[in-house]
Amino acid sequence: MDRYAVFGNPIAQSKSPLIHKLFAEQTHQALSYDSMLVELDSFSQAVTEFFADGGMGLNVTVPFKLEAWQIVDDCCARASRARAVNTIKREANGDLFGTNTDGLGLCRDLQNNLGWQVAGRRILIIGAGGAVRGVLGPLFDLSPQSIVINNRTPEKAEQLCAEFAALGDISCSSPKGLRKQRFDLVINASAASLSGELPDVPGSVFAGECRAYDMFYAARKTAFLRWADNHGAQECADGLGMLVEQAAESFALWRETRPETTAVIARVRADLEHSDSA
Repeated sequence: MDRYAVFGNPIAQSKSPLIHKLFAEQTHQALSYDSMLVELDSFSQAVTEFFADGGMGLNVTVPFKLEAWQIVDDCCARASRARAVNTIKREANGDLFGTNTDGLGLCRDLQNNLGWQVAGRRILIIGAGGAVRGVLGPLFDLSPQSIVINNRTPEKAEQLCAEFAALGDISCSSPKGLRKQRFDLVINASAASLSGELPDVPGSVFAGECRAYDMFYAARKTAFLRWADNHGAQECADGLGMLVEQAAESFALWRETRPETTAVIARVRADLEHSDSA
């Protein structure tokens, strides 16, 4: 049976094993998929041992995506531009190929599942970490009018703007600078949701027909989405759909068949809510 896994730290709450189990059942694939806690200084060694032991593919989550990009033998242009890899496939010759499916997952969730348009829209992204690196390229592929980055550390936002300037209209802004700006879509990619905190952004960014999206997901509305809703966001959604969609991209790379995601999103949502009420 072909072996797959997700490496991360922390990893205990990962829904990836359930997602890939459902994909395998749906597509009649024989495989195993485990979540593995990897020590912060042992990622490269753990990857080597996994593939030496017959592993066929890996998902990589926080905080190892940059290191994964550094150790693969080859990667796609999307991952190279992001300098982050979240999916590794062992090729027939033993080489490790890396890609980044995060942005594809986000875009599919926004457009296919939620029906939110990106083309011609003004987008605010809160955060400037690895998650943002992975989604900027695919978002620009959908031709938004502009993307503004807000981050607690302005230097990181400025660096992202410089690196991705060739793709389209991208700029960074302080909270004060956002007061007079309006957006069609606000995406939270900061770590604030993990601790229940709110980003330092004025609520006025949600005026009009703005939609709010949190890359993090939970059984209940995140603090960011509750805040957005209270400030007039027209629609709100968390990142569970993104998680399932990016997993489907990984599965398709490994197994050469793309699973259907709608039923899987619903099943994982139900599992999440059941776990919260137990």
